[in-house]
Amino acid sequence: MTVSRDPRTGALSGLRVLDVSTLFAGPMAAMHLGDMGADVVKVEHPDRPDPSRGHGAAKDGVNLWWKTLGRNKRTVTMNLSSPGGRRAFLALAATADVVIENFRPGTLERWDLGYDVLSAENPGLVLARVSGFGQSGPYRTRPGFGTLAEAMSGFAAMTGEPDGPPTLPPFGLADGVASLATAYAVMVALHARRERGHGEEIDVAIIEPILAMLGPQITRWDQTRTVQERTGNRSSNNAPRNTYLTRDGSWVAVSTSAQSIAERVMVLVGRPDLIAEPWFASGRGRAAHADVLDDAVGSWIAARDRDEVVAEFERAQAAVAPIYTAADIVADPQFQAIGTIHEIEDPELGPVQMQGPLFRLSGHDGVIQHTGRPHGADTDDVLGELGFDAAAIAVLREQGAI
Repeated sequence: MTVSRDPRTGALSGLRVLDVSTLFAGPMAAMHLGDMGADVVKVEHPDRPDPSRGHGAAKDGVNLWWKTLGRNKRTVTMNLSSPGGRRAFLALAATADVVIENFRPGTLERWDLGYDVLSAENPGLVLARVSGFGQSGPYRTRPGFGTLAEAMSGFAAMTGEPDGPPTLPPFGLADGVASLATAYAVMVALHARRERGHGEEIDVAIIEPILAMLGPQITRWDQTRTVQERTGNRSSNNAPRNTYLTRDGSWVAVSTSAQSIAERVMVLVGRPDLIAEPWFASGRGRAAHADVLDDAVGSWIAARDRDEVVAEFERAQAAVAPIYTAADIVADPQFQAIGTIHEIEDPELGPVQMQGPLFRLSGHDGVIQHTGRPHGADTDDVLGELGFDAAAIAVLREQGAI
């Protein structure tokens, strides 16, 4: 899907967002807002670019992660700890609706750029502060990475095989969840600004959004003093629920969260007798007999190729999905039909495919205008919009402020 749009027509057109964050929750939140039409200005240190520019895979020396994470953003360089950089940033922040930052708590204040200073110049400003552990409390100054949140939220403790170690995800799960929470918080604050006439200071601790996604573990502990154990790919709430190997060496995932689906699966695999068992009538009961159900489903699937398995499950209106890699995703007709994958022309790499915005609106589809741009590519243009002439920009550059 190749698309283009006048940036002034996006759902968030007219909204200016300053992305002063790095690696990954803050930048991803800004990316989500930019996808929907916000004017996102990425602010980086002149000598220390966002580390995501060097993170992950590259092609011909060109980083690929940044092409996605930096999309729809203009890039400028400012040294906020220098007098000239601070002055330039204050001028830019005075024109902004939102600033997203993820410095250690107290850093902006040390540079005399705290919310009191920023909001004095711009009372409607929304400042979203993303940190590992929040702006207060005994851990506030600790380095905060998503891995620590995945560990401390309970995610790792409940993930993995029963007889194996706690397991961390192979990607930035906590950062990704926090990015969604941050984008949501920004929109809540903007709505409140419309109602109340002033901005808000947002405190997002990366440890909290992923905690909210993990279900009622806190309530369970409070009420029963029990914790959810590791169950591998199984569920403690329903069965059969697992990944299964097909005859042709592929994997599929089966879910039976609904009772009716569980019954259809057992009829399909030739074990309708199990439906009559008293324990089959509830998800918890089925989960307690997962070995029996996995044997019935797994043996049926193992005798068939993947395409046949998927077709038969669909015919029975049961829930199955093939285990995909990126190669499968880009070829799948459903992803193609809903426009999940976008192809963007990149000046360094040519046509580049990437996942598109998170959702579609009937009147304002999100669009990727461009991929991530080089470090500081738009500094002169943005400062020019703020009234800095060429001579003033040259001075700031000589001072190392930009």
